[in-house]
Amino acid sequence: MTIENISSNKLFGGWHKQYSHQSRALNCTMRFAIYLPPQASNTHKVPVLYWLSGLTCSDENVMQKSGIQRVAAELGIAIVAPDTSPRGEDVADDEGYDLGQGAGFYVNATQAPWKSHYQMYDYIVDELPELIENTFPVNNKRAISGHSMGGHGALIIALKNPEFYCSVSAFSPISNPINCPWGQKAFTAYLGNDTATWSEYDASKLMATSIDFVAAKVDQGGGDNFITEQLKPESLMLAAEQSNYPLELTIHQGYDHSYYFISSFIEEHLRFHWKFLNR
Repeated sequence: MTIENISSNKLFGGWHKQYSHQSRALNCTMRFAIYLPPQASNTHKVPVLYWLSGLTCSDENVMQKSGIQRVAAELGIAIVAPDTSPRGEDVADDEGYDLGQGAGFYVNATQAPWKSHYQMYDYIVDELPELIENTFPVNNKRAISGHSMGGHGALIIALKNPEFYCSVSAFSPISNPINCPWGQKAFTAYLGNDTATWSEYDASKLMATSIDFVAAKVDQGGGDNFITEQLKPESLMLAAEQSNYPLELTIHQGYDHSYYFISSFIEEHLRFHWKFLNR
């Protein structure tokens, strides 16, 4: 697969690079960013943390705002940040910020006009890791994390594929999308009106019936304006109780939904993942 380097920046002894490539899963040109820590080389392959971004975001948010590279450089973890959705003139879109380009929700769409491009689940689970592992000095040890819509994506992907991931974490995830306005709007468009199909992309539903556990850490800001209507962390806590899932969920009073919150606790998340990636 041919990829094109868009930009390169050195920091903390490693390299942040952006690339574009033609995606077979999404049928369009996609962009992703990768931070390669100084330990990464042809003779020393490093594990990877995949970061999934939230609504209206892209690969740039976490790389520019979180400070994630400092700790990744210390620990020797590569960071891969894909875009949130397919983009381009021929890709279906919507006027709302919470549907269409910028709002792929990490599902495989089954409904027109979305299904020809919006196969984000397949892209994140299959295509992107194959590309990363065949191109860069990384091994096949994977962790996954994300924020908001991306936190939802990280949780469902790890819960559905426990054999692929050493650990999962999330900041302010959309924990129960079948019961919140963001999720209901997106799932109706992408998956159709049969709500029975929605549960396979709902972290609370998946966690409640899990039998194969991936170490999980969730942080939620107590001052987040979206916590009650959209994020519903209590649904995830109840799900973990039902299945005895080893979920570490913390509410941090006063913190909001922004990258100020993420940057405050991103180091804890990387060190959490390192415990399992380094086994």
